[in-house]
Amino acid sequence: MTGPVTVGADGSPAALAAADWGAHEARLREVPLRLVHAWEWQPCSHEPPAGPGAARRWSETVLQETTVQLRRRYPGLDITADFLTGPPPEVLCEAGREAACLVLGSTGVGGLAGFLLGSVAMATVAHVEGPVVLVRAPRPDEDGRPGQEPATTPSLRVVVGLDLSHPCDEVAHFAFDAAALRATTLLVVHGWSPPAYYGAFGVAPEPDWPGIEAAESESLRETLLPWREKYPGVDVIGQAVVGQPAHHLLDAAADASLVVIGRRNRPSRAVAPRIGHLAHAVLHHSPVPVAVVPHD
Repeated sequence: MTGPVTVGADGSPAALAAADWGAHEARLREVPLRLVHAWEWQPCSHEPPAGPGAARRWSETVLQETTVQLRRRYPGLDITADFLTGPPPEVLCEAGREAACLVLGSTGVGGLAGFLLGSVAMATVAHVEGPVVLVRAPRPDEDGRPGQEPATTPSLRVVVGLDLSHPCDEVAHFAFDAAALRATTLLVVHGWSPPAYYGAFGVAPEPDWPGIEAAESESLRETLLPWREKYPGVDVIGQAVVGQPAHHLLDAAADASLVVIGRRNRPSRAVAPRIGHLAHAVLHHSPVPVAVVPHD
């Protein structure tokens, strides 16, 4: 997709980290950066002491200050800022419809503990029609202030998890693009489990582990073949691994710049936010940005 990189901006340390990541991504893709702030008026029984327009004025200031900071850090980048009114998940989903990707901040809890995914981010990730990237807030420094941890580490590899039992073209396309843009290695992880009947009731035959492993590896090789041909400059490593894919992806994320995972499309936005077990685990524990790509 050739639309802008769109970032949800609210002035928090996580959102500022997301804005920086989005600006870097926009420069890599050679597309504009769009900052979006979603403001929703909340009725209350008593007028706030600062006046009814204080919250709105503060929100507008946050958007302006973020734009100024990014223009200083990324001279020449085409940056626009939109102050929009409405429920944040709906506004962000609409903003992400035509974007190359939507970037959101998510609160880090320190160390490798990963993300705290708020209700707005959860609802947006569950319903947005295009790719969405979650970026952690930087860890606080010794003074308790936001640190200066780099938002991107382009030299590190990109990791993607592929479920070969479902169509995964959108996920593979995003991952190969990300690796090509960063001129780095792409690690493709396919997690698999033996058929459920093995070991059932203690009478099933011993699994043919070498045969199963060979079949899974061959299936992954065949899936990646057309993508290798389309992206000949990307160094690709394929791993067909037994067990829960989330564990393998999180292990691989330790020395990665980005993790890419898929999410099955939901038929209706009325459905309660659900992102799937894999996405839930990776989003909450990855130490690096995570791209969630919807697919059929």
